[in-house]
Amino acid sequence: MSKQTKLWAAALALVLVGPAAADEPVADTVVATVNGTDITLGQMIALREALPAQYLSMEDQQLFDGILEQLIQQTALAQEVPEPLSPRDSLTIANQRLAYLANEALNDIADAAVTDEALQALYDEKYGKADPGTEYHAAHILVATEEEAKAIRAELDGGADFAALATEKSTGPSGPNGGDLGWFGLGMMVKPFEDAVVALKADELSDPVQTQFGWHVIKLMETRAATLPTLEETRDELAGELQQKAVEAQVTQLTETAEVTRNVEGMDPAILKNTALIDN
Repeated sequence: MSKQTKLWAAALALVLVGPAAADEPVADTVVATVNGTDITLGQMIALREALPAQYLSMEDQQLFDGILEQLIQQTALAQEVPEPLSPRDSLTIANQRLAYLANEALNDIADAAVTDEALQALYDEKYGKADPGTEYHAAHILVATEEEAKAIRAELDGGADFAALATEKSTGPSGPNGGDLGWFGLGMMVKPFEDAVVALKADELSDPVQTQFGWHVIKLMETRAATLPTLEETRDELAGELQQKAVEAQVTQLTETAEVTRNVEGMDPAILKNTALIDN
């Protein structure tokens, strides 16, 4: 290969390879400097993590620019606070740090408590032997007085159509639907209403029943066996219960085993109102 050919080959290699890639950004990568104070990529990532969910749907560039601008403004403002910090500022920052770390510990405890095995065990405990009970499909006609309710019952006994009468005379929101309340289980209706429904057989009418809403004439249309919720349907409820129990147990265990000395005997609780103590 001639000398000229070698030079052309070297030039072509440089064109194909291009400039060396810059180092990949890391948490310590400085993204801005404000009066000598660095702002890092890690700070931006941490701030994004703390944003409310609605901000995370923003376009990446818009969110990036917004976070950077916020950190620049905060840094410039923070530099206006004279050093050393006042007792109030130092104590407030210390409390915020304490709260953050405690919250992180709680999150770790809560996350560790929710496993597939723990969820299944709690589901079996709560629902494994539970009686799903009965669901009721009923309709009612709601009026203001007992006299009106008795008159409606008399009309029904005389052969009047329940749905038509409910549409015409019921003051409840179900009136336009013929009084139909759909399916419901125990505990979903006020007690006098529920007791009356449970005492009925299919297609039976109740005597007038009084609740805080007025007077009802109830028709039980049909019943069916209720079904238990599945594990997936109760996952969030079970996870919350597991997390609450785990957090309460761990907090109790940590505080009971910690070496704690309280030195507040004889201290007036009103001392907390004396803000002058941290303003000096």
